[in-house]
Amino acid sequence: MLMTKERRPAIRTLRGWAISVLHEAGAIRECEEHGWMKDRADPHASERALEIARHDPPAGISLDEAVAEIHEVLSSIGDTCPECPTESD
Repeated sequence: MLMTKERRPAIRTLRGWAISVLHEAGAIRECEEHGWMKDRADPHASERALEIARHDPPAGISLDEAVAEIHEVLSSIGDTCPECPTESD
């Protein structure tokens, strides 16, 4: 039986790669209703995403650039969906 290693999908932008890594590590999740990414506030998942960036950055991207992009994307994602009603509504 032929066994293959599962590969990450081809990503066209560095931001897209970072979102994919954060999602794979469990640091972010998608709002089921609206599709917005939400920060899970899990420090262990964030650290897993950074480890992935350090050990497997995209081709042509330095380790520092990959780690910086993970940090930048993570800091740009909130922990709530902007379209979901808040509890005070």
